[in-house]
Amino acid sequence: MTDPARRLPPNESIVAAPGTLPRPETLSDEVVLQQARELDLTWRDAPGLWGWLTAVDHKTIAKRYLVTAFLMFIAGGIEAAMMRMQLSRPENTILGPDRYNQIFSVHGTTMMFLFAVPMMTAMGLYFVPLMVGARSIAFPRLNAFGYYTYLVGVLFLYVALFVNMGPDAGWTSYPPLSGPQYSPGHRIDVWAQVVTFTEIAALVAAVNIIVTTFKMRAPGMSLNRIPLFVWGQLVVSFMIVFAMPAVATASTLQLAADRAVSTHWFNSSEGGDALLWQHIFWFFGHPEVYIIFLPGLGFITPIIETFTRRRVFGYTAIVLANITTGFFAFGLWVHHMFATPIPELGQSLFTAASMLIAIPTGVQIFCWLVTMWSGRPRLTSAMLFILGFFFTFVNGGLTGVMLASVSLDKQVHDTFFVVAHFHYVLLGGAVMPLFAAFYFWFPKVTGRLLSETLGKWNAWLFIIGVNVAFFPMHILGLNGMPRRVYTYLAQTGWGPLNALSTAGAVVVVVSVAIFIVNAAMSWRTGVLASANPWDSSGLEWATPSPAPNYNFVNTPVVLGRHPLWDTGSPLPVMTGLRTDRREVLVTTTFDAQPDHKHKHPNASIWPLVLSLVMAEIWIGSIFTPWAVLGGLGLTLLGMLGWGWESSREMDAERVDADGRIVEAA
Repeated sequence: MTDPARRLPPNESIVAAPGTLPRPETLSDEVVLQQARELDLTWRDAPGLWGWLTAVDHKTIAKRYLVTAFLMFIAGGIEAAMMRMQLSRPENTILGPDRYNQIFSVHGTTMMFLFAVPMMTAMGLYFVPLMVGARSIAFPRLNAFGYYTYLVGVLFLYVALFVNMGPDAGWTSYPPLSGPQYSPGHRIDVWAQVVTFTEIAALVAAVNIIVTTFKMRAPGMSLNRIPLFVWGQLVVSFMIVFAMPAVATASTLQLAADRAVSTHWFNSSEGGDALLWQHIFWFFGHPEVYIIFLPGLGFITPIIETFTRRRVFGYTAIVLANITTGFFAFGLWVHHMFATPIPELGQSLFTAASMLIAIPTGVQIFCWLVTMWSGRPRLTSAMLFILGFFFTFVNGGLTGVMLASVSLDKQVHDTFFVVAHFHYVLLGGAVMPLFAAFYFWFPKVTGRLLSETLGKWNAWLFIIGVNVAFFPMHILGLNGMPRRVYTYLAQTGWGPLNALSTAGAVVVVVSVAIFIVNAAMSWRTGVLASANPWDSSGLEWATPSPAPNYNFVNTPVVLGRHPLWDTGSPLPVMTGLRTDRREVLVTTTFDAQPDHKHKHPNASIWPLVLSLVMAEIWIGSIFTPWAVLGGLGLTLLGMLGWGWESSREMDAERVDADGRIVEAA
């Protein structure tokens, strides 16, 4: 960002005095249209392949994340369907044991690392700048680098799977099973490096969301006016910053090092500690669950507000519940390890924490129920998915409280009961709100509305299918069926419930297929959407649909928590940002007062170059240590190129004695 010393002097304030804020009606249509044309020329990506490779617009990068992550959702779903078909009857032979191990490991890795977190952060990368009234995200080139790094991880995992090198030790890769003694070859090395790529991408997205939220909000959007969607993304971003380095370090510098250069972190046969991996992994892994579903909770508030025509009840309570959940999430990782030799005092503490964390989520649910009770909900497709969330997620939360009991947990540990609980929480708490968000914000991204008829079929089939698929697994787990088995005997009596679960999975597949058809048809021929087809209250609906490259012609001024409802239309706006270059407003952290103007970087090829260099290092290191040495030199060249381009842009401007940014001679 620009040096804080580059502040605007008082006589150059870009916001009119209170009470004299210019409104759009004071500007002629010709002036506004001319500003829009100039901004479009300034902010648009270059045409052709070069423009595609060098794009840095946050909406462009976010859409790539969304499409790629949704493809990963489809891939993970196909893998789940293959497992369900294999388990649909006893002693089935659709998949052999080795291929089954790869499929269930890649399924878990895909859904947790390649779909859920990237999808949720992508929603933030697209909508947080729009919701806070900014023209762009804080670090656009870094954002592009994050996407390309993520894409490398996606391609690497699935190329490895197709050449029979897919990970086969589960998405948790517990040593010693994942150590060199029991997993020769490079399958686990692939998993370790895929995790590295995805965690780098997540950290990049988190830093961008944090800085954008704190320093680029529209004037007047103080901390107590930030949309609850943005609060959810902000809390999750801080969780990513603290959680992701643990698993990235453990997988790359410890697990991979054990395998490549015979260090002894986790190899128990060589003096290492296998339980150390579980502690490090679950210190990341349990916050990971909340990293996935807290953004889903953020989607719910604007949808309920819009379709009940009521301001949310308990804004402050929901904000504090988000923060409390993020804090508590780091204090209960051991409830995944109750079957290990943990001291009883520790088990008691983590049992209490596991039950306590249900309270803030319950607070949010009661706030939403009060909001709905006070209004008259419209049962759109988005609202049907929200109702499905209430039913499914609450059931998943209840089984989570059950698993907090050490005695019960030891009985059902590593059984299908845990599989059922996990999927109820993530499908109910994250995927159902995500589908609701798709129906709600699809017109803002594409300019067209999704079909409500197909949407309601999608919603009902998905809700029914999820419950039919996963509720029987609770009973299977209580009857002793272990997870991660590729077949079972008929004498166990597990066949009928597995067949029922597979039938539910088929219904889910049909539901997702309906959504894909709906999205494809609507994208091309759907009903054209107005700027605010739902008459919602957020700033993202103050722009045309789809949002232009520059987001806002003039930065809006926020006077309340619901800008479009509090002030009506048109909004108060501030002027002063130039239209002939990529210029954004930086505001103060707490009260969002104008601080200084900042020239945003242009499109660049260096994010792609640097991500490819990093791919060469991490992938090459699996096969030869020389890849690391060669890659370090290329990394240095890539960083120098990135820095040289940035410094050249900075040299194109200078600051005069009064703090005004002027063009260099």
